[in-house]
Amino acid sequence: AFPEGQLKVTGVDFLKSQNTQQHHTDGYNIKNLVVRRGQPFLVQISLNRELRAADKLSLRFSIGENPMKIRGSLLSLKPEREDFTGWKISLVKKGGKECLLSVTSSPSAAVGIYNLHVKTGSNIYKPENGVIYLLFNPWCEDDVVYMANEEQKKEYVLNDTGYIYVGSAYSIYDRPWNFGQFEEFVLDACMYLLEKSKLSLSDRRDPAKVSRAMSALVNANDDNGVLLGNWSGNYTSGTSPMDWIGSVTILQKYYKTKKPVRYGQCWVFAGVLNTVMRCLGVPCRCVSTFDSAHDTEENLRVDIYLNEKGEKLNSLTFDSVWNFHVWNDAWMKRKDLPDGFDGWQAIDSTPQEQSQGRFQCGPCPVKAVQEGDVYLPFDSKFVYAEVNADRVYWLVKKVNGKDKYIKVGTETQDIGKNISTKAVGQNRREDITREYKYPEGSREERMSMERAYSFIRPAGLMPRSGYASTAMATSGIVQPLILKEPVTKSGLQLEITNTEALHPGNPLELAIRVKTSTPGNWTVELTGSCQLQYYTGTVKANLGTIKEIISLEGTSEMQIPLKIAPDAYMKTLSSVEDEVLILVTAIAEVKETNDKLTKETSMRFEYPPITVQMPETAQLYQDFTCAFIFKNKLNVTLENCKLLVEGLGIFKMTTFEQGDIMPGRIMKSEIICTPTRLGEKKIVAKLISDQIKGISTEKAVIITE
Repeated sequence: AFPEGQLKVTGVDFLKSQNTQQHHTDGYNIKNLVVRRGQPFLVQISLNRELRAADKLSLRFSIGENPMKIRGSLLSLKPEREDFTGWKISLVKKGGKECLLSVTSSPSAAVGIYNLHVKTGSNIYKPENGVIYLLFNPWCEDDVVYMANEEQKKEYVLNDTGYIYVGSAYSIYDRPWNFGQFEEFVLDACMYLLEKSKLSLSDRRDPAKVSRAMSALVNANDDNGVLLGNWSGNYTSGTSPMDWIGSVTILQKYYKTKKPVRYGQCWVFAGVLNTVMRCLGVPCRCVSTFDSAHDTEENLRVDIYLNEKGEKLNSLTFDSVWNFHVWNDAWMKRKDLPDGFDGWQAIDSTPQEQSQGRFQCGPCPVKAVQEGDVYLPFDSKFVYAEVNADRVYWLVKKVNGKDKYIKVGTETQDIGKNISTKAVGQNRREDITREYKYPEGSREERMSMERAYSFIRPAGLMPRSGYASTAMATSGIVQPLILKEPVTKSGLQLEITNTEALHPGNPLELAIRVKTSTPGNWTVELTGSCQLQYYTGTVKANLGTIKEIISLEGTSEMQIPLKIAPDAYMKTLSSVEDEVLILVTAIAEVKETNDKLTKETSMRFEYPPITVQMPETAQLYQDFTCAFIFKNKLNVTLENCKLLVEGLGIFKMTTFEQGDIMPGRIMKSEIICTPTRLGEKKIVAKLISDQIKGISTEKAVIITE
């Protein structure tokens, strides 16, 4: 072209490796440029001639269908002129037929997929791969998701593996989980969810709106979202919730089929939501609460019904206490709230109850839960009740053919225990209960509780089952604030333990310890039961009961054994598709004073470990072998064993069918690994059989150049 000819663009280089390193986005497995908002990135433009002062050159960024300037979905930027949208570009250098431009998006720009075109005079150049993914930026001080601490960002934004804590308060264990936010198609799946959310462009600027929408879209309940929940125990038409070891397979499958993936339970929903939030650039963590209250209809009470043998009854129970529940905390400033509620916000994608007509929950400021400010959006009453309800036990007795309800205990400090997340930069559990609650019995706790009670009207002290409410007219007594455990005249206390390891195939050796601590002779009638239950509190099987009358004097204690033979539970264990817990309930009544006390403890079975053998370090693109070894140290054959393994950046999710493993037998499986990414990478393995639903382990390997 002649020097006086029109200026034309001949090429655009997005300088991907340089930009993505600066933006902490070099992990994304995608051919396009991924950058974070509010931070400069460079674009090199090749021209047909040198750039002159009189030349007109502009970059046009557009987002969504039918972009228009008036809607803010089309931005036309000229060098050195700050745009009213808060975006700007500057000319870094020009030489010969090339010019280097620096583009800085607004720290409150809408997150999503932008197209870039270059306009020179009347010519428009459309580069190939001219699609740019713009994410939230925790490294930018002006972004509402800004997080100052570098180690925290490494954990909550960049770490693609972690743990989800499950089990019971009595025995917490860590389930390794691959979040895999950088894997192929995961970012595209998240962008598809953003499109599907129908959020307006201005709502896409706000992580509170985005996280609320994602909490709705991760469940399939009203919008054909990612995961279908299923707690029925029958998963034949899909994958059992126990069989996932990470979010990648789920999000990839969803993106491919655009149909809900079957099936999830709370830790799966939380694992996937964690992946989605980290992928979009919002710091996020999985949070597990032990003894979490559900469906309390915001009356802060859970009623548990027991029969005369001390067994929990499913049929009467409307509300429930889950052994554990997992949700997420996302980090952001809340511009929509008064000061003091920035930081962690609880979001929950497990479909439990509707909020504003959809199954979504949060963001609810964790600080609002701690302070009792339960009027703040979103869903803070619901989250507050999950961690602060009281548990009331009712004994159901037949009197003249009618059910009579006798209150046999109230626990005020039992719900919302051991709130847990993975520690920053370490493979251990961190207890964050103090972020959600003030210490029990402290002045702050009392004030917080009184504040919460002024917004939530607790129910009167009547049982709330379908049968009960018709049998008695409720008097409008408002429950007084019970801040401490009621101290009984006899100083009665109960403790439930196991005296031998709880291995499937062995007898369950349990014990109930009864203590008294005040002078006097006490006759205690003890009723104890052992049941198998799902983590949601639903009883699966009654295993055995005891009734004893014991005499104690002054400060003394007695341990009553409760032994369950293997035949009593092995059949149930092999026939359910979920992991079940051992529930022990004890009711003690002191004859002399009519004191009543109820205590329950859930325990999990203990399993032999899987060991992983592989080198500690390996080189990029150099094959190495990884072996998984499992010895069945139990007294029962494990039938239909499956070993599931996945190593992000090493190998894709793989399943080995292992058949039956007899007692004493050793299983060994090997996989050839080809590392494709540098740094510390983890391999996760899980063994599933008819009898055991999840022995898992993980091991790290360092990949070097």
